Amino acid sequence: MRKMQITHPHECGRLHNEGKTMKIIGLIVVLLCGGLLIYGTAEFPVFGDPNSPASLHVSPHYIEKTMEETSVPNIVTSLLADYRGYDTMFETTVVFAAAMACFMLLRVYRRQDKASEVRFYRHVPTGITLRIEKGGKLPRTSLDFERIDSMWVPHDLIIKTTSRLIIPFIQIFALYVIAHGHHSPGGGFQGGVILSAAVILFAVSYNLRASIQRISERAGALVCVAGVLLYAGTGALCMLLGLNFLDYSALAGLLGVDPVTARSHGILIVEIGVGLAVMSAMIWIYYNLSSMGEHDEGL
Repeated sequence: MRKMQITHPHECGRLHNEGKTMKIIGLIVVLLCGGLLIYGTAEFPVFGDPNSPASLHVSPHYIEKTMEETSVPNIVTSLLADYRGYDTMFETTVVFAAAMACFMLLRVYRRQDKASEVRFYRHVPTGITLRIEKGGKLPRTSLDFERIDSMWVPHDLIIKTTSRLIIPFIQIFALYVIAHGHHSPGGGFQGGVILSAAVILFAVSYNLRASIQRISERAGALVCVAGVLLYAGTGALCMLLGLNFLDYSALAGLLGVDPVTARSHGILIVEIGVGLAVMSAMIWIYYNLSSMGEHDEGL
């Protein structure tokens, strides 16, 4: 017979008391951290105070010197990618971490026995839907059949055709937003989201499997990592060339331009890295959420 381990009542009481002690310690830590934050905010200048340091010398410097120091007319982009580029790099890292967290929490690899489940295929020339039971022959290699999800959505040629016509223009606009983000409204975050929207539109209008065939899970992960490394690697290259991390003027010799123009080009390089990371992270998250982590059936 299976033996049952009975915990002594005194042991149960000790574990209960330890649990209460840990909760109390955790509550104290939270209260102390909250108190420190509240104490720190009390030292902040009044909102909108014209005599605050930001109003007296920080903001005026950026407004007056952006074109002179970076050759970038979009002050917002120069702030995000140059003056406080270190902070934006970690924002990009947070996007990558969010995609990794979604992968770790949701990704489920299908069991081998699920390959024999009931599947549905559409005969493309006639539009007839076939239901193939377990043990039936699956027409995987035939071009006359396409697999459809068990939660069947009617075939709509108009939606598919319209999406295929719109997607290239969405992608071109996304590239424009990234490339001109330092001269007009836009940037890597916005362009990356628009690029991912084009892929998601394709997945919704066709099916998830067709989208994964074009941009696989592995490819998306590699591009996401490459985007973060492009940003951080640019900063590291600046250090190797003798200047500070993310001081793009160090790239002047490599790019064959003056230091001010080099800062503009450096902003473009890191914006491309941000766009790649954001695009891949959004696609990665969509794949897992829409298919409940199985990457087989889903929107």
